[in-house]
Amino acid sequence: MAVTLDFSGRVAIVTGGARGVGRGITRRFLEAGADVVVCGRNAPDEPVVAGGREAFFVTADVRDIEQIDRVVTAATERFGRLDVLVNNAGGAPYADAATASPRFSERILALNLTAPIHFAQRANAVMQRQSDGGSILQITSVSGIRPSPGTAAYGAAKAGLVSLTQTLAVEWAPKVRVNAIAAGMIRTEQAELHYGDEEAMRRVAATVPLGRLGDPGDVGDACLFLASPLASYVTGATLLLHGGGERPAFLGAVDGAEEKS
Repeated sequence: MAVTLDFSGRVAIVTGGARGVGRGITRRFLEAGADVVVCGRNAPDEPVVAGGREAFFVTADVRDIEQIDRVVTAATERFGRLDVLVNNAGGAPYADAATASPRFSERILALNLTAPIHFAQRANAVMQRQSDGGSILQITSVSGIRPSPGTAAYGAAKAGLVSLTQTLAVEWAPKVRVNAIAAGMIRTEQAELHYGDEEAMRRVAATVPLGRLGDPGDVGDACLFLASPLASYVTGATLLLHGGGERPAFLGAVDGAEEKS
């Protein structure tokens, strides 16, 4: 069954949209006919192209409010409107919570929570002036709804995005819908840094009920749905996109005990 969502004449901003998960999101919106503005601290080696369209890139550090304003202004001046914001930029390296420096934690929170707050505020100001409003999507993580050892500040920030989504959905309705996507393990071009080599990734994928790691395009598909008229009555929601989650650890202990009995 094929379902086509038409975003022709619509304009989307995808933060961190030139690489990794963000690139998959950008490609989906381009394929659906949208004009897409992507931003990041460094220009990509190759532009994001899909569906015969190319994303417009703006250099920006989303932790800087003036640079956020520059991205929003670039989108509205170039295309005349703003229909979708995807707050995707984020991430964190491994750090032990007991020894992480205050500066490190502050920077992780700034990227993964404060920046989305500021970007959403600026996008909302534009969308509220439009007769048909707009849609804001927060790319959060399962790390925000379960323990996140080694990335404590990141997990806390992603949990904050879930709360932020619920509150903004109430404050900015009915013009602007705000939703979140809690992504699980996604295979990107840097997946080996998190999961190891191909054999290691195969073993990790086997722990997922659906039997595979997610693809950036899976996240993009969810974004298209939530930003589309099909989700016109969906706001304040967090969609779990994790292939069924993780098999409870206690089941492994039970299975081991049964094998020995």
